[in-house]
Amino acid sequence: MEADDQPISNATAHSAQTRIALARADFGSHAKRIGTGLLLVALVAAMALVNYMPPIDGMSMAASRAAVLVIFTIASWALGLFKEPITTLLFFLFAMLFHVAPAATVFSGFESPAWWLVFGGSVTGIAIRTTGLGSRLGRRVFASSSGTYQGYVSAVVVASVGLAFIMPSTTGRIFLLAPIVLALADQLGFEPGRTGRTGLVLAVAAASYMPPASILPANIPNTVLLGAADTLYGVRLEYGPYLLLHFPVLGALKALAIIALICKLFPDEVRVPEAPVQIANEVTKKLTPAEVRLGVLLLLSVLLYATDFLHGISPAWVALAAGVACLLPQTGILRVQDFTEQLQLTPLIYVAGFLGLGAVIAQSGLGAWVSHALLLWVGMVPGHGASNLPLLAAVDACVGFLTTLPGLPAVLTPLAQEFSQASGLPLLTVLMLQVPVFSTVFLPYQAPPMMIAMHLGGVGIRDGARLCLALAALTLLALLPLDFLWWHVLGAIR
Repeated sequence: MEADDQPISNATAHSAQTRIALARADFGSHAKRIGTGLLLVALVAAMALVNYMPPIDGMSMAASRAAVLVIFTIASWALGLFKEPITTLLFFLFAMLFHVAPAATVFSGFESPAWWLVFGGSVTGIAIRTTGLGSRLGRRVFASSSGTYQGYVSAVVVASVGLAFIMPSTTGRIFLLAPIVLALADQLGFEPGRTGRTGLVLAVAAASYMPPASILPANIPNTVLLGAADTLYGVRLEYGPYLLLHFPVLGALKALAIIALICKLFPDEVRVPEAPVQIANEVTKKLTPAEVRLGVLLLLSVLLYATDFLHGISPAWVALAAGVACLLPQTGILRVQDFTEQLQLTPLIYVAGFLGLGAVIAQSGLGAWVSHALLLWVGMVPGHGASNLPLLAAVDACVGFLTTLPGLPAVLTPLAQEFSQASGLPLLTVLMLQVPVFSTVFLPYQAPPMMIAMHLGGVGIRDGARLCLALAALTLLALLPLDFLWWHVLGAIR
């Protein structure tokens, strides 16, 4: 009888443990909802009370209101208090409810070329995925590998950086390449948990975000920088000069550094000899008409990106034109149904929020107040460009820890004029200094696209942090000095 009762007792105990675990999870979720609710109440109270409090050290009332909202928005983005689109929508809502800035300022992100560049890139990204052209290009690159683990890591990095020239969306590139790379890992015998699989996933994560920061329309930070520089100062960043200034070191050399560090930190060996043959057989199929048309369109887009200094057309309008061309029924590249089903609104809202935040910082006077405080802190001496450059980089990096790196240009660009006057460096040099900073990731949380790639590939934060910290150390010790030397050779700093 006791033996017969034992299974029932075990089942009962297991059921009780399940109920306890569910109760704990429900309590945690309930507590989180209460906590975020209290945070919203506190924010509303702070926004309402700030009108009745004396300003801080001469800060205007408009700057005081902006400060409360900006601190909340940046903290929420950095700490994940709310999901990114919710934080951005709350910023829009409270900015209008409490008259932090005019509507034209708050929603200026939607008018910016940067927003339309991301939108156009999203459309072409969908086309690259749905036509199969992206998978074909990726597998063709992998088929040309040497067949060694080091060769495949190199091929993944080359594909990730190369795709940035034709697909100006980091998240889109990751969603395209991650499934291909995971399938490659399976073919190579790298099951989940193997260091080889981790290395290939991190190759996609790092190479899709960091080196493309040196290619102007390739990711959100440089897109935001492009839009903010044009909106605030009338400074137009051109494809060719930007590429020449940043890609040799922050693009090419950093890509080589990523390959070397991944092979060192996550070593493995390919134990499936027939894998290269299997991959090569998958790319021998004939191109479809849609793939041919899309390939021609992408080549034309890259040509227009690279020659913007001749025709004066912003990369944003090139990207938008390419997106519209993909949707035209005459081209037969992308169905409207696929566009409406697959378009991701989150990055579009995210970019508009970053740009709107930067405009509010500039318009309210908060940017000028913060810039004066930071300048007093670092103690720069005007006219000493070489010594002021690392000081400005340090300030930018500190801000990068508080915000995610895609939002860094929205916060720093409004301060660029003040930094330029205080340091004696040209405005363009101060703006360009943001690129080495937002291309250097110390921890994965700073770059949301990297987190997405790691999540898709089942790679933990610890492994991602190992690569990021090692690469950041190498960047600080070797790549940044080389980058500043290259700037000196080009005459960007004296």
